[in-house]
Amino acid sequence: MLLMKIKCRTISRGVAEGEVLLTNDAISFLGNVDPETGEIVEPQHELYGQSIAGKVLVFPHGKGSTVGSYVIYQLFKNGVAPAAMINLESEPIVAVGAIISEVPLVDRLENDPYEILKNGDRVIVNSTEAFVELKDE
Repeated sequence: MLLMKIKCRTISRGVAEGEVLLTNDAISFLGNVDPETGEIVEPQHELYGQSIAGKVLVFPHGKGSTVGSYVIYQLFKNGVAPAAMINLESEPIVAVGAIISEVPLVDRLENDPYEILKNGDRVIVNSTEAFVELKDE
């Protein structure tokens, strides 16, 4: 059952459904994420020890080296990429990584995702049609 449909801006087209994994911390894919396992390996990161594989990863924005785009691609090639990503404001490193890896990516949701989403929520990210749906389990 659909609880809410939220308009957003499309960055990387596609449709994916998954469980929300939310962090208030920016992510540097080069250094914060193990490209072999999809696990967050930076001890100071809020998601330390958790896997982003198959999740709808919600984070404010990326940070760090442009090599981060390639790390997202490595995650994809290794089968441990997020199902989709939601940013407050996407920047080029995450955008390029999502596009080359065919990971749906959206930003600028009409509602603040930190006010309406929580870890474990089930969502559909339809970046082709520019909306996110929050589902009832």
